[in-house]
Amino acid sequence: MTQVLRVGVAGFGTIGRVVAKALDEGMEGLALSAIASGNEHKARQAMQQLKTPVALLNAQQLAREADVVVDCAPTAAFMDIAEPVLSAGKTLITVSGAAILQNPKVVELARRCHGRIILATGAFLGLDAVRAAALGTIYSVSMVTRKPPTSLVKAKYIVENQIELLGLTESLRVFKGSAAEGARLFPSNVNVAAALGLAGVGADNTELEIWADPDKTRNTHTIRVDADSASFEMTIENVPTVENPGTGRITALSVIEALRSLTAPLRVGS
Repeated sequence: MTQVLRVGVAGFGTIGRVVAKALDEGMEGLALSAIASGNEHKARQAMQQLKTPVALLNAQQLAREADVVVDCAPTAAFMDIAEPVLSAGKTLITVSGAAILQNPKVVELARRCHGRIILATGAFLGLDAVRAAALGTIYSVSMVTRKPPTSLVKAKYIVENQIELLGLTESLRVFKGSAAEGARLFPSNVNVAAALGLAGVGADNTELEIWADPDKTRNTHTIRVDADSASFEMTIENVPTVENPGTGRITALSVIEALRSLTAPLRVGS
């Protein structure tokens, strides 16, 4: 009899609801086991749309109940979710590359406890190419992110510095530095840059610019890589979700694909 992996979803917002719905509708070798949420009332309302009733647990209980936990929660909740999952030797799927950069000890925790962290592709569509190039020598990596002002108005750095973005008539560069610094200042807005840093030459050596651009309707990332195996440039335009303009629609889909790859007989891409 084929083993079915029990999947827990931590965070039941823009991403979590899409992932849970896909599991609820049926995915080979996977079953939605339970949900954890920081907003119990809102989560219980949304859970009524699921065909199969599941439990609403806290993060510790979710780690015990599930074989795989999908982190769909805000960056600030990352360690509360990751530590019990990895300590139990379970698998954690996340799109929060920024949280991994801020909490590098989770990698050692996973190694020590025989857990596993899978950083899903998220909005970074060229992740495989950068990972492959990193097996050789990468000379430089840079990324320029341009987002509609509405995608950045709630960013930690923008709020703390009281930067007004909604009245912009031309593009404004709000950050220039390393991906590591960007992840610290914009923890919920630069997961693509964080993943780029983790996949390539490291976040400290990955150049990053962030622009608020009133002419953009999509979150746009232009990535340039120069390596001994290949030089390439890619521009990614992600359609924002209605619920949260800072999150692209493809992010939840990439998490679903990461789940599917755990049990699929054919996996395309590294």
